[in-house]
Amino acid sequence: MYFRFCFLPTCFLIPAFSCYFQLLLIKLVSVIEVQTMKGKIKYEFPAKVWQHTAPNGWFFVSLPVELSAEIRKHLQWQEEGWGRLKATAKISNSQWETAIWFDTKHKTYLLPLKAEIRKREHIQANKNIHITIWI
Repeated sequence: MYFRFCFLPTCFLIPAFSCYFQLLLIKLVSVIEVQTMKGKIKYEFPAKVWQHTAPNGWFFVSLPVELSAEIRKHLQWQEEGWGRLKATAKISNSQWETAIWFDTKHKTYLLPLKAEIRKREHIQANKNIHITIWI
């Protein structure tokens, strides 16, 4: 007896006696579903906070160039005007809806940091932080 296990475009035929293999696949699917946050792709990275040079300039983090290249390669079709991609960001215990913007000069995406988040998480310029984003 075989069970059919379908995930994305691939289906697996699994022998009924192979319970261990079935549990591994179910666990894998569960991990993927949690990691993707309703179909979004999760990225985690460390970054240094910087402030734009304009008076009272915004605070940003630059995504790593390699990560930005991967995102741009696979998700550029979802960009809105000026290289904007909708995202959900998380720093420590603070999570918010935002967007990342592609900086053509530096070939990386920029994540703006709201004053509310900076205040709540005690973030200042030149501080190294760990960030999770879902796109």
